[in-house]
Amino acid sequence: MRDGLRGQLETQADLLVVGEAASTNEALAVMNTTATDVVLTDLRMPGRSGIDLIRELATSHPHVHVLVLTTFDTDAEIADAVAAGAVGYLLKDARRETIYDALRGAMEGRSVFAPPVARRIRELRTHRATDPSLSPRELEVLILVASGATNRKIGDALYIGETTVKTHIQHILRKLDTPDRAAAVATEPARV
Repeated sequence: MRDGLRGQLETQADLLVVGEAASTNEALAVMNTTATDVVLTDLRMPGRSGIDLIRELATSHPHVHVLVLTTFDTDAEIADAVAAGAVGYLLKDARRETIYDALRGAMEGRSVFAPPVARRIRELRTHRATDPSLSPRELEVLILVASGATNRKIGDALYIGETTVKTHIQHILRKLDTPDRAAAVATEPARV
């Protein structure tokens, strides 16, 4: 897969492959020796996951934009990737032109989602809009809590401050009448 992808990318004059890796640890080693604008990663790799890579890059290389290219498109995986800091999410059946355009968009800092992923996000937002118990923002926060995101990561993913995240969590706990984050997630499993 990497060989084919590298070969395709090398046909584009404005895209330069500066390194590749088979695992998160290899990718981090490459990142420490190479100037990189965009990282294209799968979610499933030997050893540590692509989510681990995204989280690590958000801390150690915050200027790098991460784009996911994977076969996995569950709500939890999408939420985990975005919460970790991914700016886009493509599926491996994407046409090569779509991948090229997504890489260019990621370089510019734009969010790029495959149509099925974007559809799932819209469906989730529609579902949230019809649920009177939690606000749309509270449900977004709860989904990210369920993915294991810290308050800081939730704030980064939603472009809000940690204090605002804490306030949303307090409202969620009160509305769901639960004592803590884990209980709130367990109370609303169908939505998270």
